[in-house]
Amino acid sequence: VQLQASGGGLVQAGHSLRLSCSTSGLTFNSVTMGWFRQAPGKEREFVAGIRWNGGNRYYGESAKGRFTIYRDIAKKTVSLGMNSLNPADTAAYYCAACIGLIASTVTDRGRYHYWGQGTQVTVSS
Repeated sequence: VQLQASGGGLVQAGHSLRLSCSTSGLTFNSVTMGWFRQAPGKEREFVAGIRWNGGNRYYGESAKGRFTIYRDIAKKTVSLGMNSLNPADTAAYYCAACIGLIASTVTDRGRYHYWGQGTQVTVSS
């Protein structure tokens, strides 16, 4: 299984970015895809997740109302649309996949089996 995150960059506060995660080798029965982020000196935190089957979405507190996670079933990609970015959103963003996750543990990074490399998002003030 391989996950490849892309789309990061340097943006000004208030602007938007869209991150994308391409997948290979996954069979999508009972898969939950997630985005996490990690800023220097901080723990990796849950940003958003989506169940592949059914499309149920989950968001961390920092993402609610500003970020949208969505999937493209045909392309087997998961994207994260981020609006109203602010400097606190600066971090390396990682996509991850879990087989058989239940909703109550979607925020638990320890439950995810596969990780992509990070893509850096830097928001300037």
